Amino acid sequence: MGAAEPEHSTMTHLFSPDHEPHHAAPATASLLSELQLYGHRPFQDEPDNRPLPDARQVGAALADIFDALVATLTDTRMEPDLEDLLWSTVNLFHRAADRIERELDGNEQAQRRRQKEQDGSEVRSVELERLLAEGTTLIERRNAFEAMRDQAAELFETHTGSAWRPRAGSMVNHRALTAAMIDSRDFLSAKRRAETEVMLPPGPKVAFAGGYECNDHAAIWAALDRVHAKHQGMVLLHGGSPKGAERIAACWADNRKVPQVAFKPDFARHKNAAPFKRNDQLLETMPIGLVVFPGSGISDNLADKAKKLGIPLLDYRKGGAGQGSTGCRRWNASGGGGA
Repeated sequence: MGAAEPEHSTMTHLFSPDHEPHHAAPATASLLSELQLYGHRPFQDEPDNRPLPDARQVGAALADIFDALVATLTDTRMEPDLEDLLWSTVNLFHRAADRIERELDGNEQAQRRRQKEQDGSEVRSVELERLLAEGTTLIERRNAFEAMRDQAAELFETHTGSAWRPRAGSMVNHRALTAAMIDSRDFLSAKRRAETEVMLPPGPKVAFAGGYECNDHAAIWAALDRVHAKHQGMVLLHGGSPKGAERIAACWADNRKVPQVAFKPDFARHKNAAPFKRNDQLLETMPIGLVVFPGSGISDNLADKAKKLGIPLLDYRKGGAGQGSTGCRRWNASGGGGA
């Protein structure tokens, strides 16, 4: 009789009105949870209608991130690592923008394939419209990450005193695509045109050359300010050296918000001839003038080739004093033309 009591107790528990058996989550539980949280859950084949982050909130969040790192690590043994950590913080947004750019390239190829497959059917048309909507969203996300990167780069410069630069590749800020509705072919054409305009900034191109040992920043800034006063929309071309005159010129361009293009020598391809090949590539852009400061034979080579091409010089080498060397056309940067 005693052995039957546990069975009777269990049966009583099962039929008790207070007992609720365990239920597995229904198939729609995840969907309902997402709808409660976001109101919409984008899938691969659906547009994402959620808004982009508010610009002011993003700026405040980035400032908080940098302030927290600086306040936490300053005056500690980890302070030597602070600049590298701040650089990596900016790089997070730079890499995110690059990743979305690659996705955008894939979207472009998919649109091209769908364009060739168009047969007038609604199915093909809907597929192309979906790809177009995805491409527009990718552009908006890429532009948002680039804006975040640029704000973070400004904070990096504020805290470290140095301009942020990617270790490899370009630092590009694309223009936002603004249109209520666009055709797929117009979309692809606009994408190519926008990227070309970013990589080839408009405006008169001014070349600059100088050596590692030339560190007269006051004279270099004064010379470039003189040119900039005459050519407000100028683009600065230089050799991208990590120190010396060209580094000072790059800092001037950062400070004056002047677009710059660095022509770095390709030693892997051209070996010892790389700096001279670089000079040829720079002059192929046909700059309106060359500002040249004391340097090595590489700078002199660039000046000689520019002179042969009829490109005026603003020469600050020995004997030049910004008045042009003997036998060459002097660039009157403040008045226009040559003498």
